[in-house]
Amino acid sequence: MHVGNARYLSPKDLPGILPVFPLTGALLLPGAQLPLNIFEPRYLAMFDDALSGDRLIGIVQPSFAEGRSDIDSSPVPALCQVGCIGRITSFAETGDGRYITSLTGVCRYRLFAEISGVRGYRRFRIGPFAADLEGPDDEALVDREALLAAFRAYLDANKLEADWESVERASNRTLVNSMAMMSPYGPAEKQALLEAPDLRTRAETLIAITEIVLARNFGDLDNILQ
Repeated sequence: MHVGNARYLSPKDLPGILPVFPLTGALLLPGAQLPLNIFEPRYLAMFDDALSGDRLIGIVQPSFAEGRSDIDSSPVPALCQVGCIGRITSFAETGDGRYITSLTGVCRYRLFAEISGVRGYRRFRIGPFAADLEGPDDEALVDREALLAAFRAYLDANKLEADWESVERASNRTLVNSMAMMSPYGPAEKQALLEAPDLRTRAETLIAITEIVLARNFGDLDNILQ
């Protein structure tokens, strides 16, 4: 995986302990970009430390488990167990104390033990998903026609437009990951897209979620998809 000015060829190229940025509804995928507006002091400190080090930060969602009194009452919020490592590939100061940054996804990771935090932010031991670094050539397995049909149906149902020339030029990997990250779905759906084991499964999950939303909100799915 080549990200910015760095190459990550195996888990040995990644740190064993990672600062994590909990962000509800955020989805970062390997090779994709996530823009961020940083203003909270502890996360400004996190980005300062990352910029002076390996430029790597873990994006992860807070746990969205319902009915868990231990989560609701805990002073330290529980987190989802899978997130994505991002490398800071662009950075700007605003002049009013904020940072405008962009992370590029490196690979997914699993959270293990939490390590004592520094400067207010949280750190964890992690286990990277080595397969994400290998760049498997699985784009041909994606049902592009079904994916575009679901995308077109969603746009038509919501009276939205798309730049179809750009869509047609995009690779299957770019198309699937961009659509997954830009999708207006909730935290649980975003987590399901993140945890999909491969590109084909992610595309199928995205199609299934889109069809469920269309059927729930607009009724006759067969007519919508025609």
